[in-house]
Amino acid sequence: MNIIIVGCGKVGYTLASQLGEENHTITVIDKSQSKLTEAISSLDIQAILGSGTSYQTLMEAGVEEADLLIAVTDQDEINLLSCLIARKAGGCQTIARVRDPEYYQEISFIKEELGLSLAINPENTAASEITRLIHYPSALEVDTFAKGHINMVSVRIPEDSVLNGMTLIDYQHKLSRRSLVCIVQRGDEVIIPSGMFRLAAGDMISLIIPIEESYQFFKKIGIHAPSIRHVLLAGGGTISYYLTNQLTQAGVSVKIIEIDEERCSELAEMLPKATIICGDASDKGLLEEEGIADCDALVALTGIDEENILLSLYTHHVSSAKTITKINKIEFAEVIEEMNLGSIISPKNITAEYILRYVRSMQNSYGSNVETLYRLMGGRVEALEFIIDSNAKAIGIPLKDMKRIDNLLICSIYRNGKTITPSGDDMFEVGDDVVVVTTHKGLNGIDDILKP
Repeated sequence: MNIIIVGCGKVGYTLASQLGEENHTITVIDKSQSKLTEAISSLDIQAILGSGTSYQTLMEAGVEEADLLIAVTDQDEINLLSCLIARKAGGCQTIARVRDPEYYQEISFIKEELGLSLAINPENTAASEITRLIHYPSALEVDTFAKGHINMVSVRIPEDSVLNGMTLIDYQHKLSRRSLVCIVQRGDEVIIPSGMFRLAAGDMISLIIPIEESYQFFKKIGIHAPSIRHVLLAGGGTISYYLTNQLTQAGVSVKIIEIDEERCSELAEMLPKATIICGDASDKGLLEEEGIADCDALVALTGIDEENILLSLYTHHVSSAKTITKINKIEFAEVIEEMNLGSIISPKNITAEYILRYVRSMQNSYGSNVETLYRLMGGRVEALEFIIDSNAKAIGIPLKDMKRIDNLLICSIYRNGKTITPSGDDMFEVGDDVVVVTTHKGLNGIDDILKP
């Protein structure tokens, strides 16, 4: 596909990199020559110096032949106007990043009037992911499928856990027949396990598990965390705004520490149920005064990665609170993974996942579409949800007879309000939500899991 990306910041660069890996033709537009030079030096892309709101610039970028334009500058107005001009000039599909809460409250109207194919709000989406982590205090990561009916939860196996040394066949018989271990990360190795695989302490495992079983299951395997009722947010940016709205609606007490006085006044007006503290979240004395030792969770959301990392490390030193750390620059992922930072949130990666899902669905016009996509374990594994329609070749074949590509596991089937842990005799039916994990990149539909 021919794809134009307007904006070569953190999100634009990430999209250009990941979409380029999937063999799309990428053209990036930005007004910064230095950003374009950096992108050209490391990515196989075309670059145009100019504004995405310029008709001439869009024509130079090939908007008339483009299949999709993605506008992800740091200004909502430029993103929306770029999409509108692209629709008029080339008729291509358009995706806009829209971050301002005022715009996002009216996003349905904006999408319809401007003809947007998709509007993505990274901060709101990141807030939703953090909220899920708050509701699953034992989990390091929670990914949802089938409109929230299926959850994939990532945890680390404790040293004294009953799982240490247990095979997955024994796991099914002794612990839970309704849950399934889908991915294991052991050191630098990422494994999609078979039944004979033996778990070990220290493994990071991702498993599908029903919500109603999760508390007792985690207790059995030696992971126990009390429910979270008091949350401290470091930084009062847009993510904090969306997150506080979600948490206070769920009855969670929220305290925000923000250094900018004007922003504190805005937050106090917009979030009357939260406590707003004007001060420096990196001030040790202030953190102690505001009860960091007694809070149930700390979410580090300042605009500086290094500050967020230090806040999470310090919280682990003085408290048993759950920590969630926002990190934008993940070039040193190997080092970050070794730190005790709790759960890590990257808004630019969240945005890229949503847009990749849409692009893959555009490529697959029949059989099934990518409904949900997550990149897990540092991007080495993809978890995908497909909705099966009547044209899918995989319908009606027992899973034990299905000739599937290697390094792929069918994790769950959601059908008529019921979650099915797949066995060899199960088959896909029209309308099923099917979740798979794989080390292969670029699956566009359910039939891509079949061997040629």
